[in-house]
Amino acid sequence: MGFEKLLYSVEDGVAVITMNYIKNLNAIDEQMAEELKKALDDAQEDPKVKVVVLKGSDRAFSAGGDVGYFYHLVQKGGEVNMDSLIQKCGLVADGIKKMSKIVITSVSGAAAGAGISLAAAGDFMICADNSKFILAFVNLGLVPDTGATYLLSKSIGAARTMELAATGRPMTAEEAKAVGLAYQVVPKEELTEATMKFARKLAAGPLIAYKNIKKQMYAANYADFKQYLDKIEVPTQREATSSDDFKEGCCAFIEKRDPKFVGE
Repeated sequence: MGFEKLLYSVEDGVAVITMNYIKNLNAIDEQMAEELKKALDDAQEDPKVKVVVLKGSDRAFSAGGDVGYFYHLVQKGGEVNMDSLIQKCGLVADGIKKMSKIVITSVSGAAAGAGISLAAAGDFMICADNSKFILAFVNLGLVPDTGATYLLSKSIGAARTMELAATGRPMTAEEAKAVGLAYQVVPKEELTEATMKFARKLAAGPLIAYKNIKKQMYAANYADFKQYLDKIEVPTQREATSSDDFKEGCCAFIEKRDPKFVGE
């Protein structure tokens, strides 16, 4: 499988996976999710790879779902069923947590919707000072997916996750560092250097210990992640996408106006 929406390279024991669908700000569709899963599997199976870096562009790590596509379906009167997309994205997030190699997410610009989930799935997050983290789902009448509620509740606590999910407000890079989501914040122009310096340091470390630390962390914190994705996240998002509020949220987003939700 070749990559159309990603770039993949390996150097000095570090696999760099770059989301490269700039025209849509690295929006995550099924193809992007499949390519991410394949790239992570390649990195896991390659003995030359010691550490993995997942990054986006300067402008956006990932803008989340493709709202324009959803709007097109709504305008045509078609059904928007995200089950397959959510399941594939969930496999990526769970795969990052489950894989034996340390994953660093390198974030610049917007990490919105599913983008914040992927950023939070990494073992370490290094972000540029222009980064913004937005659980934007609620603005469309949706619920968080790709494991966002699960992962953020683990890392920053239930109360703060609830606040971000229910308000959809942006969280800055400095706030992400303060609440323990980000490991390091650097000036935008220093992000690549800082990320690769840390990645090379880890790549020279005790890999057997790292592998088993990750195994312990998964067992202690994420063992029921896949069950949560299948049993809770998919059906709750299915109900949300069938609502009139979702249709209104999509239209309002594309038409650049405030939504008028009715609770149905």
